[in-house]
Amino acid sequence: MTDASVDPLPRRAEPGTVHPAVAAARRIADDVLFPRALATDAADLVPVTNLDALAASGLYGMAGRPDYEGAPVDLPAIGYVIEALAGGCLSTAFVWIQHNGAVRALAETTNTALREACFEDMCAGRVRAGLALGGMRDPAQLRASPAAGGWLVDGVMPWVTGWGRIDLLFVTALAEDGRTMSAFVEAKESAELAVRRLKLVGANASGTVEATFAAYFVPDERVTSLNPFVAPPPHDGGGRFNGSLSLGLAARCVRMIGESPLDAELVACRDRLDAADELSMGDARAAATELAMRSAVSLVVTAGSRSLLADQHGQRLVREATFLLGFGTRPSIKAGLLGRLGANTEG
Repeated sequence: MTDASVDPLPRRAEPGTVHPAVAAARRIADDVLFPRALATDAADLVPVTNLDALAASGLYGMAGRPDYEGAPVDLPAIGYVIEALAGGCLSTAFVWIQHNGAVRALAETTNTALREACFEDMCAGRVRAGLALGGMRDPAQLRASPAAGGWLVDGVMPWVTGWGRIDLLFVTALAEDGRTMSAFVEAKESAELAVRRLKLVGANASGTVEATFAAYFVPDERVTSLNPFVAPPPHDGGGRFNGSLSLGLAARCVRMIGESPLDAELVACRDRLDAADELSMGDARAAATELAMRSAVSLVVTAGSRSLLADQHGQRLVREATFLLGFGTRPSIKAGLLGRLGANTEG
C-alpha cells in the first residue's frame, strides 16, 4: 500500500473493449489530474491546463454528441468517464460535470440560432459553462418576470461552480405563470449579478460561489426553453451520474489500499446504481457516498499517521468524501445516508 503522490497500482483488467471516451478519461486522470491533485487542492482555482486536457480529448462535447471517436456514448460509458475524472481530481471533475448539463440543454433547445452560435465552441471546450438551476428547486431560488424583449431574474443561487473558469452560466428561473425559464447568460459580475466566493472543505478549487441576481436582464434570444414547472418528487434521487463522483473517489482509494473486500463492494455499488430506478436511486446514491467515505477513512487508517500530512492524498480524499456527503443530498439520499450511519431518528 502507498500514499505517495503517484499511484503505482495497476488498474485491474476489465472484460470486453473499453470505450474510447473511458480510455481517454482514465489516461488523463492517471497521467495529468492525479499527479497534480494535491497542488490543485491547495490552489485557488482548478488549473486551466487540467480543463484544457479534457477539452483536447473531446470530453467537453460528450453530452452533446451521439458518439465519441465513432463509438456511441451510452450511459455506462458516461458513468465510467465521470468515475475516472473524479478519481483523478474531484475539483476538476466537479467543474467539468457542470458543463455537461449545459451542453445537453443547448443540444435539446429549439432556439436554433443560439445553438448554432454556441454549440461547436461548447463541445470543443473553447467556451465553458456552469449551472444555476434555481428555477428547478422547490421552493424556487430564482424568479423570472417578463420584461420588454426578455426577462428579469431575481434571487440568490447558493451554489454555482466553476466561477473564474467558466464563460457562460445556464440559468433556470421560475416565472409567475408557473413556467420555468431557462437561458444562457455571461458568467461575469455586474451590478445585477454579484458573487461571493465560498470556502469548501473539499474540492475548494472548483471555484464555487453564491450568486445574487438583482433584476438581471435576459434577452429572449438567450432563452433555451419555457416549460411548465414540475416539482421534484419526494423520492428524487438526483440522477445516476452524481453517484459516479462518489464511485470515482472510492475507486481511487481502493486502488491505493490494494486488494481488500472493498474491491467487491465497489463493483456491487456500481451495479446497484446501474440497476436503480426512480424509487431506488436515492438509496443507491447513498450507498455510493457512504462507500466513498468508508474507503477514504480506510486509506487513512491503512497508511497511518503520515496520511495526516498536507502533502499526502489520504487527508485530501477524506475531505473530498466529506464534501460528497453534503453535495446533492436530496431527502431520499440523506435518509439513506443517515440510516447507514446509524443516525436516522425516524421510525
